[in-house]
Amino acid sequence: MSCWETLADYGLRSLGIGERLLPREDFTLCQQVVLIGSGMIWNVYFGVLALMTGFFLATAVALGKASSHRGLRKLSEWFIFIFRGSPLFIQFFFAYFLFLSLKSVSPVFDVFTSAWLGALVVLFLNTAAYSGEIFYGALLSVPKGDIEAADAYGLTGWPRFRRIVWPTMLRLAWPAYTNEAIFLFHATTLVYFSGFPALQQRGDALYYANYFADKTFNPFVPYPILAGFFILLTLVILALFGLVNRRLNRHLPQEARARLRFRPNLLR
Repeated sequence: MSCWETLADYGLRSLGIGERLLPREDFTLCQQVVLIGSGMIWNVYFGVLALMTGFFLATAVALGKASSHRGLRKLSEWFIFIFRGSPLFIQFFFAYFLFLSLKSVSPVFDVFTSAWLGALVVLFLNTAAYSGEIFYGALLSVPKGDIEAADAYGLTGWPRFRRIVWPTMLRLAWPAYTNEAIFLFHATTLVYFSGFPALQQRGDALYYANYFADKTFNPFVPYPILAGFFILLTLVILALFGLVNRRLNRHLPQEARARLRFRPNLLR
C-alpha cells in the first residue's frame, strides 16, 4: 500500500470515514503519521470550540469578579477557584460520572456521556476559569486615565466598556491568554485518559499514538510524531494570535508593543 492509498484510507478515520479496521502488522511510518494526524482533528475540534465559547464566559466571569455586587463577585470567585484548584484530569472523571447519573434521570443527558460533547463542556469550563482570572487581572490594570477620558467624552456604561475598557483589557491580557490557548490545545490529549469513551476507535491523536506504541513496542516513533504535530499546531496558534496582538496594539509605537512569548505552565 502506497502512502497516497494510506492517506485515502485512513486520513479521516477518526471521523468514521474510510477503513474501519486499524493496521494489524507491518506498520509503516506513513500509517503512523496519517492516523495520528487523523486523530489531531479531534484535538483541534476540542481546542477551537472550547476556546471560542470559553472566551465569552471568561469575559463575563472577569466582569463578575470585578463587580460591586456581592453575589456575582462570589459566584465568579468560586467558579474560578473550583476549576483552577482541581486537576483537569479529575474534572473529566467527575463530569463523566455526573452525566451518567443525570442520564438515569433524563435521557437528555445521554449525549453528554460522549466525548465530543461531555469532554468539550469540561474543557470549556476549565479554560473559562483560567482565562477569566487573566482577564480580571487585565481589567484591574486598565489605566484610570483611559476611563476618565471616556467619561469626559460622555461615554458611560456599555459604550464605554465596548470602546474603551474591553479593547484595553484584551490588549493587556493577550500575551497571557495566548499561553492559555496553547496549554488548552495540549490539554486536549487528556480526553483519551478520561472516562469519556472513544466510540468505534474514533480517538484523538494520543489514542492512535498509544495504539502504535503498544503494537510495535517502540514508543520512540509514534510519540515524537505526536509531539511534532502539536509543535506545528503551537506555531499556527502563535501566528494567528500574533496577528490579533498586532491588531490590538496597532495604535502603539513599534517599540512599545508587547511581543508574544510562549511560557509553558509547569504546574496547573
